[in-house]
Amino acid sequence: MNLETIVFENNTLSIIDQKQLPGSLEYVILPDLETVVSSIKNLIVRGAPAIGIVAAYGLYIHARNLANDRSLNKSSFLQAGYALKSARPTAVNLSWAVEKMAQVYLDNQSNPTNEILTLLQKEALLIHQLDRKACDLIGKYGADLLPNTASVLTHCNAGILATGGRGTALSVIYSASKSKSVHVYVDETRPVGQGARLTYWELKQNNIPATLLTDNMSAMLMQQKKVDAVVVGADRIAKNGDTANKIGTYGLAVLAKHHGLPFYVAAPLSTFDVSLPDGTAIPIEYREKQEVLSFWGIDDSESYEVYNPAFDITPNSLISGIITDKGVLKAPYTETINHLFNNLF
Repeated sequence: MNLETIVFENNTLSIIDQKQLPGSLEYVILPDLETVVSSIKNLIVRGAPAIGIVAAYGLYIHARNLANDRSLNKSSFLQAGYALKSARPTAVNLSWAVEKMAQVYLDNQSNPTNEILTLLQKEALLIHQLDRKACDLIGKYGADLLPNTASVLTHCNAGILATGGRGTALSVIYSASKSKSVHVYVDETRPVGQGARLTYWELKQNNIPATLLTDNMSAMLMQQKKVDAVVVGADRIAKNGDTANKIGTYGLAVLAKHHGLPFYVAAPLSTFDVSLPDGTAIPIEYREKQEVLSFWGIDDSESYEVYNPAFDITPNSLISGIITDKGVLKAPYTETINHLFNNLF
């Protein structure tokens, strides 16, 4: 499938409006900081790597707009970065990308404006390019973990729509499908339905056999021995391997452990946050109650108390392996993650 979630051409940033899927495939242009922030907050673009890439392009576009108004300076640029990082707190790729862009600006703020803009554009393009390469490598390493005939359960959307390339968890599927027989069970992923609306659609566009199920059907599926492995993405991975991902992931990990199934997390290095010792330090985003109530057509929201965390934490003890663009990490994760990051440079 020749699909790009994020398109940057002629200094114009366009993204797929994921709130319109699967009904229609539409691109929207993000001409300024306000539309970039809004698109991230309102899930027009989502997926940890994707929002990081969009934020990087957004900072470049904002810097160019400020330069046109002769108001580009350290304060205005860093304020924009803060606004972007605040848009969604759990996915670390967002703050990682913003900090990469900020460092480029700070290192070159005394240079001519045109040169600063050129360097910011180059950095945003590099962030996008590196994520595309990371997706391919994650797919390559992850495919080797699956049997020749594999039924894989996945949760939320960690594919083309969530990244700058072929995805993380779904990249494993795409790579494996080249030489193996792969069938994917897709969790609906309530309350927003990323699995039903996005993952199932994306897999079908790529001719991957898939079956949709509601989130509370996964246990029976495993009990009936219809699943060989669970592969999910991640929004932030702590130094010890504890992982934040879409709400419902933790429950799947518990079920996989009970049924003796491998549970894999697929993520690029930009998703790791080695400044956090474990998952208890990962900030969890809580979203508005209407996301839950609207699914049932409930308008009387004032009388309802709703618990709606967007993410949960899967402890490292439930994770069989973390598939990265540098290879597959295994327990003990504190040691393997520490070794990986200490040997990057």
